Amino acid sequence: MANVRKRGNTYQIRVSCGYDTKGEQITQTMSWKPPEGMTAKQAEKEVQRQAVLFEERCQQGQVTTNVKFEAFAEEWLETYAKLNLRNTSYERMKQLRNRVYPAIGHMRMDKIKVRHIQQFVYDLAVNGKSFKNGKPLSRKTVVHHLSFISDVFSYAVKMELLTDNPCRRVTVPKGEKKEKEIYTLEQVEQLFNLLEDAPLKYRTFFTLAIYSGFRRGELLGLEWKDIDWDNCVISVKRTSNYTAEKGIYTDTTKTKKSQRSLKFPMVVMDLLRAFKAEQDEERERIGDKWQDYDRLFVKWDGRPMNNNTPYFWFNEFCEKNNFPFRDIHSLRHFYASALINEGVDAAAVSGALGHSVISTTIPVPNSNTNPHSSTYR
Repeated sequence: MANVRKRGNTYQIRVSCGYDTKGEQITQTMSWKPPEGMTAKQAEKEVQRQAVLFEERCQQGQVTTNVKFEAFAEEWLETYAKLNLRNTSYERMKQLRNRVYPAIGHMRMDKIKVRHIQQFVYDLAVNGKSFKNGKPLSRKTVVHHLSFISDVFSYAVKMELLTDNPCRRVTVPKGEKKEKEIYTLEQVEQLFNLLEDAPLKYRTFFTLAIYSGFRRGELLGLEWKDIDWDNCVISVKRTSNYTAEKGIYTDTTKTKKSQRSLKFPMVVMDLLRAFKAEQDEERERIGDKWQDYDRLFVKWDGRPMNNNTPYFWFNEFCEKNNFPFRDIHSLRHFYASALINEGVDAAAVSGALGHSVISTTIPVPNSNTNPHSSTYR
């Protein structure tokens, strides 16, 4: 029920709209001033009508509190994102605040319109916004920023503070489409030859990456007990991730379907046996300094390897050998395209990659790619 109070020659209309996520009462207020020439009796009758209309608007969510975007986004991060998102996603959301808050953080949630968000998105995509080189951001990074804003607005709608998410009508500029660069079969053959002289740890890591399509975090999360030596099967059961706040930590796989088992050729298993023997010798040599995590890929003392270590090592390795550098994830694309070219159906490829749905699997067909040819056996 709306409460009406006369204050001088105006009226204040106050409506209770329930409670927020912290248990504090939400109230909405508006002021109404009778037009000139209206009698006191007419004003009393009209203000009651205005009160009813205002209460209806509040109940329908068309009126929201004057909370600013930054304040509400911080509430969302603490009460929802921190509890429901993966740690890596949560940390990324926190980083996105650096550009979002200066643009719309000071604005009231109910005053932010589609045009404000559209302008922000356009600014990221066209004008220099990169903290590293001042260049426009990639389309993927722009989408991440828009997703952050959209998630906050969706939460506001869920909490019945708003009835609409303006991000639904925002368009992200297409930008320059870049094809994912992956190695050809000939390049992978050359890579294997170059890896012959590399440390056994990295030779094993990149051989597994090519033969499995495992994600970087999945490779780093592998433990020796995940290997079925008799049946030549390796199972993905966890990931190893990193955030500045938590450091290196063990997490669940990206999706439930990411937990999977793949069979490997004997050449890979023999390489793993050699690597295991080398690691066992190192453990004996170090003695009490060794920390047993059972991980395949570790630091000098047995602790899990840092997530960026394989990337930096491979970048330096390629530069040293005058070999084209591709990021580690491109090896996953190579694996997928190789399976497609072998005639493996999309559902099986999706399962091998650990995708939750087949539509996520985007093969890059190339008749020259085939990691399971006789060359690699």
